[in-house]
Amino acid sequence: MNILVVGGGGREHAIIKKLKENKQVEVIYALPGNGGYGEDAVCVPVKATDIEGIVKFATENAIDFAVVAPDDPLVLGAVDALEEQGIACFGPRANAAIIEGSKVFSKDLMKKYGIPTAKYESFDDLESALAYLESAPIPTVIKADGLALGKGVIIAETREDAKTAVREMMAGGKFGKSGERIVIEEFLEGPEVSVLSFTDGKTVKPMISSMDHKRALDGDKGLNTGGMGTVAPNPHYTKEVADRCMKEIFLPTVKAMNAEGRTFKGCLYFGLMITKDGPKVIEYNCRFGDPETQVVLPLLESDLLEIMMATRNGTLEDTPVVFKDGHACCVIMASKGYPESYEKGFEITVPEELKASVYMAGAAKKEGKVVSAGGRVLGATAVAGSLPEAIKGAYKMVEQIGFENAYYRHDIGKRALEGVK
Repeated sequence: MNILVVGGGGREHAIIKKLKENKQVEVIYALPGNGGYGEDAVCVPVKATDIEGIVKFATENAIDFAVVAPDDPLVLGAVDALEEQGIACFGPRANAAIIEGSKVFSKDLMKKYGIPTAKYESFDDLESALAYLESAPIPTVIKADGLALGKGVIIAETREDAKTAVREMMAGGKFGKSGERIVIEEFLEGPEVSVLSFTDGKTVKPMISSMDHKRALDGDKGLNTGGMGTVAPNPHYTKEVADRCMKEIFLPTVKAMNAEGRTFKGCLYFGLMITKDGPKVIEYNCRFGDPETQVVLPLLESDLLEIMMATRNGTLEDTPVVFKDGHACCVIMASKGYPESYEKGFEITVPEELKASVYMAGAAKKEGKVVSAGGRVLGATAVAGSLPEAIKGAYKMVEQIGFENAYYRHDIGKRALEGVK
């Protein structure tokens, strides 16, 4: 089989490595991929948002199955366009991808169908938003309505910070069109849990839970990023919590999307907070999370391609989705200065014996060498029998990987270890 994976980050690299385990797979093309993928995929310089270019490549190269991984092309309708040409896909159509593409849509969906989430108000007028903030509870959470590379969420500790965030989004163009509408919502407290799930629009099969670390600096300080590291499973996600989530959140969400004529097929990501009142949805994503994928897929025992095809064919109920009993930890190595300004172009050295467990994100090929080319450069993932062993293993890997200007958090998994006690 010829497989096409749309995207070019660490998440896509993890997906590609897992798909390669299926013996039917002959070649995997990554559009655009990146210079660090090596022999794992044939990288083609077509942007993930170039829907016309993606369809043209897929039809000209006899693609049997396509995986659209990032949010942008999903929201833009990449799956719709590919399937119109008879190419089977993993991922939701545009009318279902809106669950991530619009925070206002997803919050209104949850309110309409009684799915537990934070209280909120939405605004498309700056003065109304500022007036609301005069009496809104503080701290509060400000969210850009549209896609913003995982950075469109501001937790405001003071009223003045909240007003500044709103002005930057709505008047300052900080997130472009994505910030023209905003959601201001209640600040929730409790452990955060990420649960990626496969769904064919009827059946929901959750993957192993994980814990992301969004803040740039140790101790959960600094700016929000796309994610500085993850561990799996998340110790706060007990069987009792999982059962409640299936009953109160997962199945109701899929049913709600069906009722709206927006059947969701693919990977539906639930960003949850376990509050004193039970689990609540912080956010939905219409795709695999990054870097959650880099700890979840290494623990998957079942065949990823078979599962992906089942979500498209509506046969997920009869398809095994089995995970190992172990633990995984992924530490992201980033460029110093991320998520703001940073230098790039530094050679990356990864020992040969580690390459199978390193997922390249912001990398490029230059004069035959792999160099840093982004904010989040790579993820180093270790799998072990216990969480402390997995964390120790990931940091041991990081010590052996080198590039100038490298930065990483030193406390990935610390909160999870505290949850184990």
